[in-house]
Amino acid sequence: MLSINHLDIRYGDKHLFKDLSIQVHDGKRIGLLGVNGAGKSTLLKIMAGVTECDDGVVSRSKYFSVAYLPQEPGALVSGRSLYQEAESAFAELLKLQKEVDRINEGLSEIDPRSEEFAVMLERQGEIQHRIEGSGIYTMRARIEKILLGLGFHKDDMDRPAASFSGGWVMRLMLAKMLLSAPSLLLLDEPTNHLDLTSLTWVEEFLRSYEGAMVIISHDRTFLDKVTSTTWELSLGKLSVYKGNYSYYEKEKVERKTIEKAAYDNQQAQIKQSMQFIQRFRAKSTKAKQVQSRVKQLEKMELLEIGEEDRQIHFSFPPAPQSGRDVITVTNLCKNFAGKKVLENVSFQFQRGDKVAVVGVNGAGRSTLVKIIAGAVAADSGEVNLGHKVQLSYFGQHQAQELSPALTALDTLSLSVKDMTITRIRSLLGAFLFRGEEVDKKVAVLSGGEKSRLALAKMIASPANCMLLDEPTNHLDISSQEVLQAAMAQYDGFILVVSHNRYFLDSFVNKVLEVKNGAVTVYEGNISDYLIKIATDEDERQESEQARKMQEPESQISGQGGRLSRKEQRKQDAQQRQLLNKKIGPWKKKAQEAEKKVETLEVLQQDLEEKMADPDLYQDQKVWLKVSAEYDDCCRRLERWYKKWEEAQGKLEGLSVE
Repeated sequence: MLSINHLDIRYGDKHLFKDLSIQVHDGKRIGLLGVNGAGKSTLLKIMAGVTECDDGVVSRSKYFSVAYLPQEPGALVSGRSLYQEAESAFAELLKLQKEVDRINEGLSEIDPRSEEFAVMLERQGEIQHRIEGSGIYTMRARIEKILLGLGFHKDDMDRPAASFSGGWVMRLMLAKMLLSAPSLLLLDEPTNHLDLTSLTWVEEFLRSYEGAMVIISHDRTFLDKVTSTTWELSLGKLSVYKGNYSYYEKEKVERKTIEKAAYDNQQAQIKQSMQFIQRFRAKSTKAKQVQSRVKQLEKMELLEIGEEDRQIHFSFPPAPQSGRDVITVTNLCKNFAGKKVLENVSFQFQRGDKVAVVGVNGAGRSTLVKIIAGAVAADSGEVNLGHKVQLSYFGQHQAQELSPALTALDTLSLSVKDMTITRIRSLLGAFLFRGEEVDKKVAVLSGGEKSRLALAKMIASPANCMLLDEPTNHLDISSQEVLQAAMAQYDGFILVVSHNRYFLDSFVNKVLEVKNGAVTVYEGNISDYLIKIATDEDERQESEQARKMQEPESQISGQGGRLSRKEQRKQDAQQRQLLNKKIGPWKKKAQEAEKKVETLEVLQQDLEEKMADPDLYQDQKVWLKVSAEYDDCCRRLERWYKKWEEAQGKLEGLSVE
């Protein structure tokens, strides 16, 4: 168990922590929430012992071990290979193994009747007891399982650990922590450098992990799946919610309602008492009652309403009109160090498309976006932008590439020279840089503040084609939700790389998968894509199972034998069961698509009636809004028509089968 007692830290007028006390018990799974700058990372560092505080503030049980994963990895300078670096997580156990080996050698050379022999034998027993419960004998299998689960390949095992990029170094550090199996894991944004495949693996691993954990994450889906308790750090105070993120979200609204009602009730009592005191203060007959009311007020514990954390607020400027085709990619090829990353890639997207780019790390997602943005040259092939397409690019490391010597105000002023200082300050204010904060140097900004500044820089210039690579990294959940809403309302084209499933699901209508040098475009959002991938895998496994089931029949037939009636009935039943298993999901999809089509057809008809009204065109703003809604409705209707046709086609094919 680890506990923090009366932690109090102040920076100038700002209270980072106000008399904060909290405990972590064995097996607790805690999500730590708070806006950027609330002190989440500082609290984790204090718990880990990385940041010092007053004596007695942090205490932990005797055998309670702690491992800490920082938000950004340090550079690896060791000359060890990837496997050797991961193996160092077992350094203490390996040291004990060597000691027991030395003892075994020594015991063969010492007189069994001597006192020294008895001491060495006792020490051998102690070490052996510790080693046997440690899992050291399955060490290699565990190392490979965790490294492969986090996206490394078997070919990487002998590569120098220092040769990996920052994102892979972060994965290696996470692997070492998971291998060391501490009592408490402290994870600061562990999902930032993971692709969807590795993220799913980490979720499953942590769900079965027996130790305690405190996780800072801005991925609400990840928090929902992994955590069972939520801590919210706000304005120096920490509130505890006994549930995951979804529970916290609902409970917080209820708590605020109750808190506001109790506050209003107390204020009404105070007002009533004050009025009574003022009215009867001078009357001797009421003196006793007046004094009673005064004493009541003095004893009353005044309630306070928690201040609201500041939130960003912005929307993207209207996208300038472009041609129908926004991006056309033809036969694109790109190699790195002799490895084919992209090979003869071709696709086309239109105005209004909002596309998520997915794939494992190293598949070429960021490379593809950089080539389209013009930041990296392709080896061959073409990228053509459509008529009047104005492109804006937000790179994965855009926040880190801001000039540290410039202030927030200077950063924006230099990137948009035609914008007035008043408008620049207004835009910075929308991203929480207000008053003197606009004069803060980039060098002293937190990761979240840098991300907000980079986003402000990107949207300062109007564009109708946005390319974004991991825009939510370091943004708190409330900021992500504002960005998410802005993207849903944006009427231009979006191509976005992100591992954040919840963030993407609300606005993307297509998914572009980069895999083995090729690309595949799927209709729908991330949830649709994941269902499609899972369904395809199930069908592949069922097909393989059906093929194996038919093998015995073929072998018997080849020998001139026949199946017995009982065996034939059993096989027929199994085949019917497989067929029903295949039909069920497609029947469900067909029904869902049919309902969506009916709803959207009604909406389309309503919008057409609105657009037929001549009065609509008197108000340009309203007409543009209705027109955008109609275009969006038509796109969604077309998508659901295709889904219905696909499901019906599958059902017909399976019925024939």
